[in-house]
Amino acid sequence: MPPIVIIAALAVAVTVPLLGWALFRGTTPLEKAVRANLRRGLRTAEREARPRRDVQAIAKRFTPAAVTARLDRSLSLAGRPPGWPLGRVVTAKFVLAGVGLVLGVLLAPSLSGILMLLVPVGLVALGYLAPDLVLRSRGKDRQQRITQDLPDILDQMTIAVEAGLGFDAAMSRTAHSSTGPLAEEFVRTLQDVQVGRSRREAYMATAERTTSADLRQFIRAVVQADAFGVSIAGVLKSQAAEMRVRRRQRAEEKAQQIPVKILMPLMLFILPVLFIVLLGPAAINALETLG
Repeated sequence: MPPIVIIAALAVAVTVPLLGWALFRGTTPLEKAVRANLRRGLRTAEREARPRRDVQAIAKRFTPAAVTARLDRSLSLAGRPPGWPLGRVVTAKFVLAGVGLVLGVLLAPSLSGILMLLVPVGLVALGYLAPDLVLRSRGKDRQQRITQDLPDILDQMTIAVEAGLGFDAAMSRTAHSSTGPLAEEFVRTLQDVQVGRSRREAYMATAERTTSADLRQFIRAVVQADAFGVSIAGVLKSQAAEMRVRRRQRAEEKAQQIPVKILMPLMLFILPVLFIVLLGPAAINALETLG
């Protein structure tokens, strides 16, 4: 491989992490306060932010509406990280695709045959789909945490309701005393109610922001209990018991999948080594005897 290609590849490899850090780095509260004090009475902030908004607007213009909607849904499932607004994610897709194209063009002369076409195309596709893969992974992990934390949250809410608190007060107390994505969702639900949305609309909006089947079932039960006047304490107690049973069943199911998952590594990596260690000396002795 020519030295210039190696140098160019190293330069791109160094700049990609810096580019990702610059795109996804959020602003700390201290930096926001310092900038607000320095720019008080001035309009330079708007002039500085306008080029970034222009770039994001151009990126959105060339992105299909279906892709934008899918990214927005992925951001919602991932909890909408503060440093990852939709415009920045769309812009990052094009920037990373451009980086992949440059790297592919630099590597193409050192390749031959069909690889000269496949490698640049693959790098461009990888760069363009990288934000989608990251968001999908974060969203999946977040929904799994919601499902795992739901029984414990329901137990706390049940205790609060049986102690005399209303459902909204119990949800508020549990959400503010707990941590995790489920507590964040409950806080947002309460904020929706406080700004004027009906309780049913706020609960259904929470169900739309998640893919957790357990949380959706709990919300449907709460909505039905609110509509028909059923005791919310009984609903919470029954839902908490059912969610604990489901969590135990999922744990047992994963435990039963372990032998199947370790079968291939056992056959490919562990057993051949054992055969070599156990049968190797005997095979060597047999060859020496025959020789």
